[in-house]
Amino acid sequence: MKWSEISIQTSQEAVDPVSNILHEAGASGVVIEDPEDLKRDWETKFGEIYELSPADYPEEGVLLKAYLPVNSFLGDAVDEIKEAINQLLAYNIDIGHNKVTVSEVNEEDWATAWKKYYKPVKISDHITITPTWEDYKAVQDDEMIIELDPGMAFGTGTHPTTVLCIQALEKHMKKGSTVVDVGTGSGVLSIAAAKLGAASVEALDLDEVAVESALLNITLNNTQDIVSVQQSNLLDQVKDSSDIIVANILAEVVVKMTNDAFRLLEPNGKLITSGIIQTKRAMVKEAMLSAGFQIDEIVEMEDWIAIVAKKPE
Repeated sequence: MKWSEISIQTSQEAVDPVSNILHEAGASGVVIEDPEDLKRDWETKFGEIYELSPADYPEEGVLLKAYLPVNSFLGDAVDEIKEAINQLLAYNIDIGHNKVTVSEVNEEDWATAWKKYYKPVKISDHITITPTWEDYKAVQDDEMIIELDPGMAFGTGTHPTTVLCIQALEKHMKKGSTVVDVGTGSGVLSIAAAKLGAASVEALDLDEVAVESALLNITLNNTQDIVSVQQSNLLDQVKDSSDIIVANILAEVVVKMTNDAFRLLEPNGKLITSGIIQTKRAMVKEAMLSAGFQIDEIVEMEDWIAIVAKKPE
């Protein structure tokens, strides 16, 4: 089978929404080539990223690549992708150069292109994320391994926003907590919460492709007894209160759910959010305070921040 590689040069801020657009267009995974990865010193604290070549990265902005089969609908799909990206401007999202190119690759090259990007990465004190094809063994007694297949996931779990959320879960979640994961995507945050000792996790996503992906990854990591998955618009389907709500989603969407999050959290419960670019920091913080939250912690990584808010007793 022949595949088309859709390559989009965009901004750091637009990585998550553009990735979602590509998934909705039928891509089963997205390669993110961010020049900041070349500068990041993972080894000093949480391990390292392997086999990164500067030649694979753009000089400016971020390059996203996805693969769609070559068929009679390809032209329409590319046009819809371009239109959806342009619509992000209505939400004041910087889309950078927004340069879209299409090239053809064969199936063998496509499979090889995927695998060369992904190696095991230790992203927190206790959690390492590894692709399924790597024969990785834990090097520490307390190390927890999450296996992901980028061919079916919304990324590899090593984007700064995901890293920030997992580190916050590790720090703020107590064993036996009940957790809700809003916009679960690949399910990586739900899996992390389960491995860190959550009693139950409710994983939610509006996209049915994400629901299927999360179910597969949750089963792959043997956390299906703890994590349940359902299709839901934000917190609309949640009935019971919880100790932790975690959401790695756009700042504009976080703002919409802060009141519901406050209502559904137990006293002293915490809302962990990321996917927030620096320029949206004040907007999200103000929404949290207006809902009744206290700001517990704000953590930064590159251009991204995570905010941990607490519901008072």
